[in-house]
Amino acid sequence: QVQLVESGGDLVQPGGSLTLSCVGSGFSFSYNDISWFRQAPGKERELVATITSGWKQTNTADSVKGRFTVSRDNGIRTARLHMNDLRPQDTAVYYCHAETLPTYWGQGTQVTVSS
Repeated sequence: QVQLVESGGDLVQPGGSLTLSCVGSGFSFSYNDISWFRQAPGKERELVATITSGWKQTNTADSVKGRFTVSRDNGIRTARLHMNDLRPQDTAVYYCHAETLPTYWGQGTQVTVSS
């Protein structure tokens, strides 16, 4: 069955780093652009980063540019979000999303940045 399972969220101090993972199954992972979104309580869901299926082109939101990068390993059906220099405003639930599964959202993984 279709699944996108996020993991790796944690409590981290400002300036710290985390890497989130997204493992996809039940669909053609390698042919899907994969995006990372985040949502904090009471706030709109925000697109954080995207990596395309073919050329593995990447794009990151201005709010995280220079701090976050996205990668993928299609052999293990995994996308990763590498987060550096984390700030309190990065606190959110992070979700991955597949291009051809527009209505599917997993459980997400909580990232909390606090001293």
